[in-house]
Amino acid sequence: MINTNKKAESLHTSVLLAETLDLMNPHDGLYVDVTLGLGGHTKAILEASENIEVVGIDQDLEAIGLAMENLAAFGDRIQSVHANFTEIKQVLKNLGIDKVNGIIADLGVSSLQLDSEVRGFSFRFDAPLDMRMNADAEYENAAEMLERLSEEEIADVIFQYGDERFSRRIARRIVEKRKSGEPVKTTAELAELVKRCVPRKAKDKIHPATKTFQALRIAVNGEIDILEDFLQDAIELLKTGGRLVVISFHSIEDRIVKRTFQKLSGKCSCPPKFPQCVCGASREIEILTRKPLVASDTEQQNNPRSRSAKLRACSKI
Repeated sequence: MINTNKKAESLHTSVLLAETLDLMNPHDGLYVDVTLGLGGHTKAILEASENIEVVGIDQDLEAIGLAMENLAAFGDRIQSVHANFTEIKQVLKNLGIDKVNGIIADLGVSSLQLDSEVRGFSFRFDAPLDMRMNADAEYENAAEMLERLSEEEIADVIFQYGDERFSRRIARRIVEKRKSGEPVKTTAELAELVKRCVPRKAKDKIHPATKTFQALRIAVNGEIDILEDFLQDAIELLKTGGRLVVISFHSIEDRIVKRTFQKLSGKCSCPPKFPQCVCGASREIEILTRKPLVASDTEQQNNPRSRSAKLRACSKI
């Protein structure tokens, strides 16, 4: 078990930190980090002013423990809540908070989870195929999902959430293994199975199982399904002038953020020939990022996990 500040800080480098601070523009007031992780973004926000307080939300109890050690110097200016980021409205209601000055959501998996030898997020370690962000929750893990879904459903998950061209071949092998009485139970088993299904060229930089592991993680945790509702709730909770910063790591996530921001900025998405707007677009926000911000070449070299990160931000009108 990891239990030191130094170890916590070395586990994770916050993605697009300078860009987040620039767009969040934190000043006196109350902020919410709905994906607290190990506290990197929260620490930077707290350092911006002695009159800032932050509520940190995370569904990973181990991450919360490490974050609170890392942020101990800020005392009662930081409080943590064990919950999913989609529960932000109820969390703030329970704390007696009505409106906040800013919200940050970093939708990526934390290094703590990816580097865990027992959580099943990475093919670098042979571990039970779990992948639940909240290890204490009772929803099904990745291995259980692969036992339940049909071959077609598994292929759809891997293709839609992983953009994996060989999804049907992978799904067929998973089901064949299941029917033989030896269902996929560990990360090593799945990684080897996928490796045999996906042709690999010498120039390929990523492991052939990367896309499949990403897809299963997204599906297990319902990451796509809950995003649009969260965005609308977050904007509702902002004070006038308050800002929402969202960092996504998947094209589907980024499209949802982009579409939701456009809708809430008043951009109608109805077909041009419609006699009247029926899409529900209303001007509630100003979009601060015309295009998503991406990590600099230097950051990508220093932190490879930043390569797929895209940041979008808006301000409440």
